[in-house]
Amino acid sequence: MSSYIMYLVAVTLLIISYYKDKKKTKKALKKAWKSFNNILPQFLGVILFVGILLSIFDAEFISKIIGARSGWIGVISSAVVGAVTLIPGFVAFPTAAMLLESGAGYMQIGAFISALMMVGVITAPVEIKYFGKKLTIIRNILAFVFCFIVAYIIGKVVA
Repeated sequence: MSSYIMYLVAVTLLIISYYKDKKKTKKALKKAWKSFNNILPQFLGVILFVGILLSIFDAEFISKIIGARSGWIGVISSAVVGAVTLIPGFVAFPTAAMLLESGAGYMQIGAFISALMMVGVITAPVEIKYFGKKLTIIRNILAFVFCFIVAYIIGKVVA
C-alpha cells in the first residue's frame, strides 16, 4: 500500500512540476530516462546472475553457507564477498531480499550489504590516488570492522 502512496505522490509532484515549468520538467524526464538506460544493464546483469545462482543452489545450500545457522563463519564470508564485490546499492538491496527469501540469515546479509557499501577493495586504487595509501587502508579496515558491528547489532535486534 505504501508503494502506491509513493507513486501517487511522485506523479502528483510531476504534474505540479509540469504545470510550473514544462521545459524543465521535460529536461528532467529526459535525464531520468538516460540515467535509467545507463543503470539498466548493470541491474539486469546482477539480477540475472543472482537468479541463475538461486536456481542452481537451493534454499538449503544457501542456508548452509550464509544462513542464520552458519554463524560467524557465514558473517565473515558474507563480509569478504561484499568487500570485494562492486554492486551499486539499487541492485544490492533487491539482491539481499532475494537471498533472504532463499534462506540467508539477517546477520550475514547485514555484513554483506555493509561491506558492499563501505569497503572498497576494487575501488582502492582510485581512492589511494586521491586520499593516499595510509588513509585508504585505515578507512577500509575500520569499515570492515564496522560490518561486524552492524551484523552483531542486527543479530541482537532480529533474534
